[in-house]
Amino acid sequence: MRYTVVNKILFVLLVTLFFSFIVDRPAEAAGTGPVISIAIKGEINGGQAALVHKAVADAESKQAQAILMEIDTFGGLVDAAVSIRDMIISSPVPTICYIKNRAWSAGALIAISHKHIAIVPGGSIGAAEPIPTTEKTVAALKAEFAATANKTGRNPQVAEAMVDKSLGFPGYAEPGQILALTDYQATKVGFADIVASDRDAVLTHFGFAGSPVIEYSLGWQEKAAGWLADPTVKSFLMSIIFLAVLTEIKTAGLGVAALIGILAAALFFGSQWITGIAGWLEILLFLGGILLVFLELYTPGVGLFGISGIIAIFASLFLTLGANAAAINLLAISLVISIIVFLVLVKRLPSSKLWSKLILNESETKSAGFSSSLDYSLYLDKTGITLTGLRPAGTIIIDDNQLNVVSEGQYIAPNKLVKVVSITGNRIVVRPVK
Repeated sequence: MRYTVVNKILFVLLVTLFFSFIVDRPAEAAGTGPVISIAIKGEINGGQAALVHKAVADAESKQAQAILMEIDTFGGLVDAAVSIRDMIISSPVPTICYIKNRAWSAGALIAISHKHIAIVPGGSIGAAEPIPTTEKTVAALKAEFAATANKTGRNPQVAEAMVDKSLGFPGYAEPGQILALTDYQATKVGFADIVASDRDAVLTHFGFAGSPVIEYSLGWQEKAAGWLADPTVKSFLMSIIFLAVLTEIKTAGLGVAALIGILAAALFFGSQWITGIAGWLEILLFLGGILLVFLELYTPGVGLFGISGIIAIFASLFLTLGANAAAINLLAISLVISIIVFLVLVKRLPSSKLWSKLILNESETKSAGFSSSLDYSLYLDKTGITLTGLRPAGTIIIDDNQLNVVSEGQYIAPNKLVKVVSITGNRIVVRPVK
């Protein structure tokens, strides 16, 4: 009995020690692998987002102890910065930002998304006023900064003042001045943990002295992804995709346009996948839309498949571009360009059944009882025969053409020779020939 009680007491003690170790264990010691170092230098763009996406994924697979991001940037594309911010915040591996010289604008958003921030002597952070500076862009970016600061345990008001110069921050920026913090100011307001002269000092401060470091910097894949993520290039690729879809609808799937469209789509979605912007939903929506369009081309449908497919394609592109006003503008520009090019080519392309459903093929010919608008000035000074009496309006025949005319006021009997004396629009005035 005494033995059983002792066993139970020992078991309880062991369980308590185990759970206290798990709960109290510092986050920095969660991994047993290396420290992943990411170099973010220059303009923030899709290539930088692709680099962070790759490094964060590797940090998890390698069971890294921490991610150290070394930043030196004046800023860049907001959508790329937001993508990097999301990856850093959601990373299960502890993250440290080391500001080497400056983290301005979009770089400031990335910096404050980290759990810890170190800054080099003479470094700075902030100055994140958006360009163009409109009420909408300021409000959106200010909310992003405030939410990020709040998420990482920092003062949201400081973050907001970095974006909205109308706010100011007492002691650091007057209302009307955009907030940017120096190294010692950043530590004073809690936007930096330490001022460190080099990487070793940063690693030592956070308990990673002597840990192996694996460095990640931009390679050709990331540079290519960054180039493909450029708004101009994305617009060009989307124009090719739209043009390919229109051409396939027009030509009943000859294959050449489809191949070009698939290549453009692969480049577009591939670059967005590498940068972590596009997910399975966007890609599946696009592939489903293409499938629906081809079903419409090869089945006796009534247009439902085709319309649904086009909507799905638009939705996938819209979501991939960020599902915002900028995405709508980029889609509109690409669509206009593709339609202009398509109108130039349309007469040279064969027509499919789907195209026949979408376009009115019946022409209003003379044999079908239609006549085009005539240039009546051709009949000025010509003579003709009255088919009916003119009272003063009636019908005459000139060159085998029936014309509705009026006299100058007098009655003219049928089968009389008349001459056209004036024409105003479609009003033809005639006078009897004596």
